[in-house]
Amino acid sequence: MKYLPLLFLFYVKSLFAVEIEDFYSDGCSIFPDGTPNQSDLWLDCCRVHDYAYWKGGSYAQRQEADRNLEVCVAKTGESEVALLMLVGVRVGGTPFLPTPFRWGYGWPYLRGYKALTEEDLEAIERAQESLPRMP
Repeated sequence: MKYLPLLFLFYVKSLFAVEIEDFYSDGCSIFPDGTPNQSDLWLDCCRVHDYAYWKGGSYAQRQEADRNLEVCVAKTGESEVALLMLVGVRVGGTPFLPTPFRWGYGWPYLRGYKALTEEDLEAIERAQESLPRMP
């Protein structure tokens, strides 16, 4: 009987647990996925970037995801495009706009910059079980 309050708290906590939405990628969002000759040249870079944005996290994690996108696209031989994309995601990827490509778009709107908790990581792991492997 003395554990009943503890069990109740555990039950109530699980009722209010926030789950992350299923992952989806729209490619390079409102930017081309590649050049006219190679239509998906940097598409894999965008998919990896989308995955980071879906999970969200801290401001530093967003900066790292954006830098990784720039490096990945530059490795395709398109350093000018990489810089343009970096500027675009820095401006358009803020978590404070209700866009489908904002930082942390897998979570409810207005989560902002928030370090991922153990519960968040568990929700992400559960969602990943049905995902194909990322490149």
